[in-house]
Amino acid sequence: MRHGPAGDRDAWRRAGRPDAVRPLTQRGSKKAREAAEGLMRAYGRLDVIATSPWTRAAQTAALLARACGGAVAERAELIPDRRPEELLAWLSSRREKRVALVGHEPHLSRFASWLLTGRERAFLLLKKSQALLLELPQPRPGAAVLLWSLSPRQLRALGRKS
Repeated sequence: MRHGPAGDRDAWRRAGRPDAVRPLTQRGSKKAREAAEGLMRAYGRLDVIATSPWTRAAQTAALLARACGGAVAERAELIPDRRPEELLAWLSSRREKRVALVGHEPHLSRFASWLLTGRERAFLLLKKSQALLLELPQPRPGAAVLLWSLSPRQLRALGRKS
């Protein structure tokens, strides 16, 4: 799942603030919460939620944990410039079956595309608060199966039905 809508990147940069601490907006928090509730309806409970340590992703992960359960684990492997092999190594070390990743673009799209095709070139583009469900029977590039992709609007609609 990509983090929810955050403040304006350019305005944040002009103010001299590091992008890593840019938070969700109030409206972004509401949208992310509704998307998390929709994810609960679509997928159910989670075992663990790995999140980028960047503020907006960590805030989204906390909302996801409230909606879907699961322990939140900050992972540097989800910072945008990290290599996909690093994240796959962490995933491979886990025993949990229902793992959510909360991060950034284009990092998540590249990672998901690599798991699906074995190539690092992204063919996906995740919107803010969009979620993909991948099945990974073997922890290797090209082994994943895309079961579904739900847009932020679809997730929020599911979340409002609760």
